[in-house]
Amino acid sequence: MADVLVIGAGPAALAIAAELAGAGLRVEALAAGDPHAPWVNTYGIWGDEVDACGLAHLLAHRWRDTVSYFGAGGPADSRPTRHGRDYGVFDKQALQRHWLERAAAAGLRWRRGQARGIQHAADHSTVDCSDAPSCSARLVVDATGHQPVFVQRREDGPVAGQAAYGLVGRFSVPPIEPGQFVFMDFRCDHLSEAERREPPTFLYAMDLGDGVFFVEETSLALAPALPFETLRHRLQRRLALRGVACQVVLHEEFCLFPMNPALPSLSQRVVGFGGAAGMVHPASGYMVGGLLRRAPGLAAAIAASLQRGERGDALAQAAWQALWPAELRWKHAFFRFGLEKLMRFDEAQLRHHFASFFQLPQEQWYGFLTNTLRPAELLVAMVRLFALAPNDVRWGLMALRGRELALMAKMFPAT
Repeated sequence: MADVLVIGAGPAALAIAAELAGAGLRVEALAAGDPHAPWVNTYGIWGDEVDACGLAHLLAHRWRDTVSYFGAGGPADSRPTRHGRDYGVFDKQALQRHWLERAAAAGLRWRRGQARGIQHAADHSTVDCSDAPSCSARLVVDATGHQPVFVQRREDGPVAGQAAYGLVGRFSVPPIEPGQFVFMDFRCDHLSEAERREPPTFLYAMDLGDGVFFVEETSLALAPALPFETLRHRLQRRLALRGVACQVVLHEEFCLFPMNPALPSLSQRVVGFGGAAGMVHPASGYMVGGLLRRAPGLAAAIAASLQRGERGDALAQAAWQALWPAELRWKHAFFRFGLEKLMRFDEAQLRHHFASFFQLPQEQWYGFLTNTLRPAELLVAMVRLFALAPNDVRWGLMALRGRELALMAKMFPAT
């Protein structure tokens, strides 16, 4: 019998499977398809994050010229906000191969099949598959993404989705400055006055070299999510206003994932990881950096619990508590509260907010986006942000509605 069965074959599944196997555990992984099938999405990460993990060699591109635009548009708003921090995107095949090879070297065994049901015994769990023999393990880790197979989530209101439509291609003229990475371009001069009253979107773009660029129109978060066709139309108009035409489309990207789901119940026998465990940063949408930082700790906690002889509920509880300690649960509630505020901001408020946010010291805005600030540091940064923000943003932050009050209650429960 395996110590751990990991379900899934995406970045979250490979990250935790490699760490568990590397910790000396007997690990099996269950994938519905080929675990070597290429990944399609783009995975971005700040340079300092990937350096700290020692994986900079797995980046396909890295930019030092990282900028954003928070003006309304036009010649007066052509000066960028310069971030002064490197940003990179992973070579998806290299990252996938890194985890697959590491896991294989540590003895990971793959199974092919679609998980359909699960039964729990006192000291193990058995997963039934529709097209393969069942498999048993001391612990099951569900890393199947934002719609997990077994992990149960609480429902506490509408879940906002970050939606983006992007394309990789060759253009009549460079859509951004050569050698540049654009984190957020909120300029909206390509929209009518009526459209500016609709939910705002921004451009996320990068020069991939050799005359190839990636451009993506993104909606930070909305419930329900903004349709892809709206994002495509806005991207086309944004480019057209600047005299840019896409001449060759090399790849289209459609991205949609939940930003602010409630955390799963931490008392269940199946442990989640990645999207299945609600690990997307509710205020930024980032997750890969969190996978890299948190997989080793979770694997170590599971290995230690097994070594202590813990099984069943005790083993699962040790894993959940390692993944979501009180400090991270508090920050998750705080970020969800903040996102709820941003979703109510109009186009001008959102531009003003981010212009103020990136006036914070680098360690504060970077720590916020990467979820590496301690709670006290996070509160200090937000107080400073409030002091920097213009009045329209301050009023927006102070206004409280029913859902925001409910989220605040999760941060400061009655004692």
